[in-house]
Amino acid sequence: MSEDPTKLLKDDFDAIMKFLHRERDELRVKIHLAKAEAKEEWQELEEKWHHLAEKANHVGEAAGEVSHDLKAATDLLADELKQGYARIKKAFKDD
Repeated sequence: MSEDPTKLLKDDFDAIMKFLHRERDELRVKIHLAKAEAKEEWQELEEKWHHLAEKANHVGEAAGEVSHDLKAATDLLADELKQGYARIKKAFKDD
């Protein structure tokens, strides 16, 4: 006695739908978390950006009197911003 082809087709379809539903739910959570992580990192980078902009104003005001420490600090902060922006950009490309 062979099984009804219609029932086999329906069972296969149900299995595929369950699989796709589970995958969809997992991806929805990952996407939501990735965006939340990107937003959090963005906020941290924004604080660093404002700090860097403030330091840049002091550099401009001090013109020839720029200390080595101030330049090193601004270079480090600028590098952190570049790396952070690259991570956020990559997170959106991976989605």
